[in-house]
Amino acid sequence: MKAAAWVRAKLLSSPVNAALTAGCLAFLYWTVPAALDWLVFSADFLGESRADCTGGGACWVFVKARIGQFLYGFYPEGERWRVNLAFALLAAASVALLWPGLRRKGTVALLLLVLYPPIAAILFHGGAGLPAVETAKWGGLFLTLVVAGVGIVASFPIGIALALGRQSRLPAIKALCVAFIELVRGVPLITVLFMASVMLPLFLPEGVTFDKLLRALVGIALFYAAYMAEVVRGGLQAIPRTQYEAAESLGCSYWQMMHLIVLPQALRHVIPGIVGIFIALFKDTTLVLIIGLFDLLGIVQAAVSDPQWIGYNVEGYVFAGLGFWLFCFALSRFSQFLERRLAFSRQHRTSTT
Repeated sequence: MKAAAWVRAKLLSSPVNAALTAGCLAFLYWTVPAALDWLVFSADFLGESRADCTGGGACWVFVKARIGQFLYGFYPEGERWRVNLAFALLAAASVALLWPGLRRKGTVALLLLVLYPPIAAILFHGGAGLPAVETAKWGGLFLTLVVAGVGIVASFPIGIALALGRQSRLPAIKALCVAFIELVRGVPLITVLFMASVMLPLFLPEGVTFDKLLRALVGIALFYAAYMAEVVRGGLQAIPRTQYEAAESLGCSYWQMMHLIVLPQALRHVIPGIVGIFIALFKDTTLVLIIGLFDLLGIVQAAVSDPQWIGYNVEGYVFAGLGFWLFCFALSRFSQFLERRLAFSRQHRTSTT
């Protein structure tokens, strides 16, 4: 009875809603069975070549045959354990930070920010007895995660600094921050990547070069730092003036006031906007293809151009789209988890006081 009442109230409450419900059901009836048949029931999962794709549905043999390239690009197969180890260490540290009963989370976070980057750089690129692997061989999902991870970690503090600089009382600092933010937000990311990859070497002294991946990382980090600055500035403007006055009355310095009172509240207000920037950054990593870096989508495009697998591009794009969706969905769910946890913590502190 409750289900029937819910259907009448939510789906059949008016002629328009009834028509929309009927249209949606017809659309699902038309698309879902055909999609499931192509994806699963008539698909081929076993085999080594396109000759094994005889079911008339999706040929997941193509993805199986190219899964190494899709995940690691052209990274040497014998050295891929280094990539796996680096991401395993990151996953372990992340789980430790999210574990409710873990103590000394600040120490774990500090070690993650200070020690993990050089360890990951040694594992990825080489050194300390490990053979060097040029960044030109990096690719696939591995490169996508590197670009997105470095961009997220670097753009967040830079964006906060730009937001604070835009609200600074010093005219020179405020003008520089405003000029940078408005200039960067006024051009597309493709332009920034072209400048970092093509134009920047022309302004460097003769003999001075930077790795192409490093230039792309700097360009992406600075580009999204400008957008992050505007999101953080919105959070700062949402903080009542009384919070600033209370901090000043307690004798807090500017940095103490920002670090202990203002920024924690401001960032809590704009968590959805911050995560939205992170998701946009993750998806825009596909643009590094235009400067010759093969991320997940780029390596899929290179694979489908292989004469042996011409005609199976849909399977590759479905795999790439599913990979991007999984990571973006995980970021979205983490945002909701963080909002609920902070809201619960705030309510708990209010109730105890």
